Amino acid sequence: MSHDTSDLPVPVHPLASPLSVPPRPADGARRVGVLLQHGFTGQPASMRPWADALAERGWAVEVPRLPGHGTTWQDCNTTTWEQWYATVLEAHARLRASCDVVVAAGLSMGGALVLRLAADRPEEVDGVVVVNPAVATTRKDVLALPVLKHLVGSFPGIADDIAKEGVTEHGYTRTPLRAAHSMMRAWGPLRRDLPRVTAPLLYLRSDVDHVVDASSEAVITARVGGPVTRVALPDSLHVATLDHDLPLIVDETIHFVEALPDRAPDRLR
Repeated sequence: MSHDTSDLPVPVHPLASPLSVPPRPADGARRVGVLLQHGFTGQPASMRPWADALAERGWAVEVPRLPGHGTTWQDCNTTTWEQWYATVLEAHARLRASCDVVVAAGLSMGGALVLRLAADRPEEVDGVVVVNPAVATTRKDVLALPVLKHLVGSFPGIADDIAKEGVTEHGYTRTPLRAAHSMMRAWGPLRRDLPRVTAPLLYLRSDVDHVVDASSEAVITARVGGPVTRVALPDSLHVATLDHDLPLIVDETIHFVEALPDRAPDRLR
């Protein structure tokens, strides 16, 4: 006897749980909150070491799990950029409700999502940190995605571009094409709106990245409306948040956030 399981929830990977840590500032210190967003086909585990290091400073940390991530690539194929962005907005709102300074940070597609946030809500994002963000590509095969996504469910995966031996981000072994097309359709409007990103930007870029090519950096650094600080990650590949340069990412994030000015009175909640 067969049973219809189509409406049952898709199991979530044990390491894919989101993280939400409230601020614990020292007496008199400002309450800092950081949103850390994982990338496409990844999940919160790729952000946890970074998040844990910032939480140890008493900062609030939000690490959301995007819909369709940490489950299966087939599940991811049923979700869209709009759903992922809604999750980012919810996490940002939680930080805004409890913090004096809010920074949005992301890896790969997570970087694109927080840039979208900073463009849409420039008065509510005090700083942006991106690690190997993706808003463009030189790959020609993506031009066929509008057709391919109806013919082929997935391509080979992009997970685990990591130099450090024995480390995995627990991402998908396949790249869901419907979801990938949704992501790439959002790039054009985001590139157009980058001048609205007026918050200071810390741009962390691996010297070698087999997932995101150099075209995204050229677009982002040329078009954002705020000051840009670029830091090279010489010993890491794409998933630098789990790679050899994690201590550098943590240190640069701390220095960047601590240098941000207090929010002007008219920008307070």
